[in-house]
Amino acid sequence: MPKTINVLFLAAEADPFVKVGGLGDVAGSLPRALRALSNDDVKLDVRLVLPYHPVVKADDLKPLGMFSIPRGDSEVGVEAFESTLNGMPVYFINGDPIRANGSVYSLDSKLDAEKYTFFSLAALALQSQINWQADVVHANDWHTALSVYGSLTKRWEEGAKHVAGVITLHNLPFMGPDISAILEGYGIKLAQTDLPDWARVMPLPLGLWASDAIVAVSPTYGSEILTHEYGCGLGEFLQIRRETISGVLNGIDVASFNPADDTALGVNFDIDSLEKRAANKGLLQDRLGLKRDPEIPLLAIVSRMDVQKGVDLAFTALKSMKSVDFQAIILGTGDPKLEEAARSLNNLFPEKIKVELRYDAGLARQIYAGADMLLMPSRYEPCGLSQMIAMRYGCVPVVRAAGGLNDTVKHNETGFVFQKAHHMSLMAAVKAGIKAFSDKDQWKKLQQAGMAQDFSWENSARKYLELYQSLVK
Repeated sequence: MPKTINVLFLAAEADPFVKVGGLGDVAGSLPRALRALSNDDVKLDVRLVLPYHPVVKADDLKPLGMFSIPRGDSEVGVEAFESTLNGMPVYFINGDPIRANGSVYSLDSKLDAEKYTFFSLAALALQSQINWQADVVHANDWHTALSVYGSLTKRWEEGAKHVAGVITLHNLPFMGPDISAILEGYGIKLAQTDLPDWARVMPLPLGLWASDAIVAVSPTYGSEILTHEYGCGLGEFLQIRRETISGVLNGIDVASFNPADDTALGVNFDIDSLEKRAANKGLLQDRLGLKRDPEIPLLAIVSRMDVQKGVDLAFTALKSMKSVDFQAIILGTGDPKLEEAARSLNNLFPEKIKVELRYDAGLARQIYAGADMLLMPSRYEPCGLSQMIAMRYGCVPVVRAAGGLNDTVKHNETGFVFQKAHHMSLMAAVKAGIKAFSDKDQWKKLQQAGMAQDFSWENSARKYLELYQSLVK
């Protein structure tokens, strides 16, 4: 009989039910990839738990029943629902703290603090309602980190069996608000920890402290968080825990992101029919109102408008390249100041730079399939998905050597990598790319090498399986 490992996988969002950012992609794909690894030696029973946000889209929800968790002298009611995703059980938790906040993430930190504390504790209590017990509680970022902390304190107080706690760290700077009063309300004590004083009341640091394993979303990011620059004040604590820290690169949904059958594209192609890709560039130039010319390198930025993403470096670099023959498309939304800077760039070079300030998934796919280079000059990038998608579509990435960008792009083999977060370093890398673009044979090798990379979730899932197995031993 295979050994069964039960995994309770918690996230704030998961595609296709609700998606705001990259976490939604991860939580929608990784649990399913893990379940697919079940074999004669091990069975992975992974179950996904999500808050029942008002914006959740789920057609076949079945009520599981109601229960409550203690809160001070009274109790808070919990409603549980069940659905499935490709055969995987998916549970939704609802209650007043979740209904009080219509969006997935609120600008009001108090609302989010109450909502996600309630969700994390209710998800733990759900196990007894479904007569199922996790061997591993797997949380993601600060929103669900208290499930790992709550699981540990429950074990101490009730003498329950050891349940391994895993936290995947998608973005360390976001640690959550002070939840000390809320935890106290739910009857959970703050432990004496070796965290810095300021961190002892925040969800993510408490979860990291209580976890058996901390997984950064790329090997390089796993090393970066141990440094003063990227450790966000937790560098010393994480240095002490370094034996429990690893980096596992996120994957992408290779069935969805497939240029051979992507319905968003004008012309489908694959690694063996790369010549067909040129038609997508022409269609993209037409759509954007750019001159249709296969010989002009078409640069692209598909990004949140955020200083973290280094888009300001890209704007300065493009402005400094006025004598260089290129075209560029910028797609994204975010910081109003950066949006205005993008508009200014468009106005300065109306014939060669086009700006679309919105989220548009279909246009993004057309850009990956039609542009020649994708610029990702991130100041830090825990993993990054766009560079992987771009390579799959034959778009050559130009990236800074940060986090997952450093782990996925090989300089002069699958793209161009620069070191300093400075527009001059980016400009040098872009010019190297433009020079390579002029050599048709070299460029085709770069494109095909990128398209040949395996960024499927199966690789990532195998590493998580090995981690689970080591923890439950």
